[in-house]
Amino acid sequence: MSRPEIIKELKEKNPKLSQSELETVIDIFCQSIEDALKEKKNIELRGFGTFFTKKIKEKYSARNPKTGELIYVPEKNKIRFRASKKLKEIVNK
Repeated sequence: MSRPEIIKELKEKNPKLSQSELETVIDIFCQSIEDALKEKKNIELRGFGTFFTKKIKEKYSARNPKTGELIYVPEKNKIRFRASKKLKEIVNK
């Protein structure tokens, strides 16, 4: 589902809100998640899941799959999502 589709569905469920207000709500929501992840905080949305960052160690012995050459991969943070039990049940019905 794309951003415009989400806004359209929200508009159908909340006709009192304007298109620009809904866009602002979505932008603020996404920006809040980004800011929290930058600060390495967990974001828990009850009944949906949890977003969190995981530190990936640096690797000195990684290989380029095309050439087989040894390469260095620096340390980095990856964003992970763990679905809630409720969401897993809904998806697996």
